[in-house]
Amino acid sequence: MVKGRSSNLIKLRNEALLRRYYYWTEIRRIRFDDTYRILSEEEFFLSIDRIRAIIHANLGMLDNMEIKPSPRVRRSRPSRQLSLFKD
Repeated sequence: MVKGRSSNLIKLRNEALLRRYYYWTEIRRIRFDDTYRILSEEEFFLSIDRIRAIIHANLGMLDNMEIKPSPRVRRSRPSRQLSLFKD
């Protein structure tokens, strides 16, 4: 009987970690050191060094994962007419 962590669960955790890393760095455009801190203290509760090691060891998985780009949302700008009504 094998004891210890399930390799399947570790693989799923690493994939989730990479997805969240991609989200924070590419979609939200947050700095790498802030991304590592968020992943460490708020989401996965692992040390920053461990998170860096997991990401570095699994960077090839990012290419194979289907990560759909988020749709661009066009922000409306106030029209010139609205600027005439400032106090």
